[in-house]
Amino acid sequence: MLAPFCITKSPNSFKLSFVYHPRLVECVKRIPSVAHDVKAAYIHDERAWKVSIADADYVEKMARWSVDCGYCSRIQRMETTKVDADYSIPAMPKLIVPHGLLMEPYDYQKEGIAYALKHKRCIFGDQPGLGKTLQAIGTVTIARSYPCLVVCPAALKVNWQREFKKFAGKNALILDDKNKSSWQRFFETKCCDIFITNYESLKKFFVREVKEQSRFTMKSINFDPRIDLFKSIIIDEAHKCKSTKTQQAKFVEGIAKGKEYVCLLTGTPVVNDNTDLIQLLKIMNRLEDFGGYKYYTERFCDGLRKSSNVKELNWRLWQTCFFRREKSKVLTQLPEKTRQYMTIDISTRNEYQKAETDLIQYLRKYKDADDEQVERAMRGEVMVKMGILRTISARGKIKAVADFVHDVIDGGEKLILFAYLKDVVSELKKIFPDAVTVTGEDSMAQKQNAVDRFQDDPKCKLIILNYKSGGTGLTLTASSRVAFIEFPWTFSDCEQAEDRAHRNGQKNNVNCYYFLGKDTIDEYMYDIIQTKKDIANGVTGTDDQVKENIINMTMDLFRNKL
Repeated sequence: MLAPFCITKSPNSFKLSFVYHPRLVECVKRIPSVAHDVKAAYIHDERAWKVSIADADYVEKMARWSVDCGYCSRIQRMETTKVDADYSIPAMPKLIVPHGLLMEPYDYQKEGIAYALKHKRCIFGDQPGLGKTLQAIGTVTIARSYPCLVVCPAALKVNWQREFKKFAGKNALILDDKNKSSWQRFFETKCCDIFITNYESLKKFFVREVKEQSRFTMKSINFDPRIDLFKSIIIDEAHKCKSTKTQQAKFVEGIAKGKEYVCLLTGTPVVNDNTDLIQLLKIMNRLEDFGGYKYYTERFCDGLRKSSNVKELNWRLWQTCFFRREKSKVLTQLPEKTRQYMTIDISTRNEYQKAETDLIQYLRKYKDADDEQVERAMRGEVMVKMGILRTISARGKIKAVADFVHDVIDGGEKLILFAYLKDVVSELKKIFPDAVTVTGEDSMAQKQNAVDRFQDDPKCKLIILNYKSGGTGLTLTASSRVAFIEFPWTFSDCEQAEDRAHRNGQKNNVNCYYFLGKDTIDEYMYDIIQTKKDIANGVTGTDDQVKENIINMTMDLFRNKL
């Protein structure tokens, strides 16, 4: 069922219009032409036929015939000139074939699998913790779309390998230097038909050459012909490919080209604005389903915020290549989270005040700069100075947070603690030497061992994670407490980190604690991530935080001091 026709009647004319969809165009163009005596004018910009009032009944009859043929979902006759549209989200399909998995999926997970089997190239947009991994594995397993390539963050490669074995009983091979030139043999000898790599290794394994050109395009890339072996590709944390300019995004696009199943997994497909979807649609070969690049940008990326007609975009995404479910609606047995924001005095107040004064003086000096080159240099310097503020605040919170951690673990409970800076993690590790860590400095094996120990060892009470390395993909349901000594700029990143505990298997209410340095940039960040959520909410039906322009935001934060 596709887009609705709308019929508008005025005293002297009659207009048949419709929400754009490529498959409807030719049908609509033919409607008045069946009878040669009908005088009509097709208005391309409005995507509508205008006919004389005398021919209105005939045209309406032909339009209704199109409904009967399945070209549109409804006809509405209106006495105004406003074209209306029904953007209600359709019901998810039901899975009617045996899933063949080693564990029984939830009903909503079966519906997600059914959706992916129907649409084949789509975005799994469920909230974190609802089992997008299981649904993707179920999709390629039922479709028998092998060999399959999984592209994921480096820290999640072992997790994907384990999940395929757990859910489908299938072995998966992690690509490395040892099998770089021979991985296809594992498929040819029927030893393995699932292959896993990370974003940073795509060039090493699947690109022979990137030609030197003035502009980096798909034509610049000479791919390894072995990519044609894959029938399906699963792209985890697919929002990492949102930029149309990065090599990694282009590599993924090239590898995904021509694949029968393309599964993009991300709970945050829109981070900044509607342009974030362009590269994801390209990867799925879906951009033409939205009218092509020119129409998409004109229709959905208009205005200063580059986010227009969000309800229509949301509806069209659901119709073609996207689904998303909220925890509260589909997983009632999963408890809700409780968030607490605790403002604490920092022990580095003098150092912080000095750094803040330095930033304000810098902003005051360059606030009226209009030279483009000066402005670019200024933006880089401001980001550095803001990083210094965050560093000083974080160091100043260590003692207070350590006291909180002692209270939790000494009481016999486990705790997940997120930080960002290496120095902060190191200092916390000195205070809690028995804690395990997941950071960028840990190897893949060390990270997995840390997760396993935290999940399985009753004596392991604390895990300290860098939210870039451990904020996504990991399951840490052994704890129902998550604390942040430092936190990201966006609500979606905070939620992703929280959901390491708030996942399938968690039977307790999850308490999340955010430590804010009093009168520091932490409080400003808290205000921002709680109040700027509108764009992503309109497009995907989520309350994900939209990342703000850092420099303009900083000017606003300190405006009253300039």
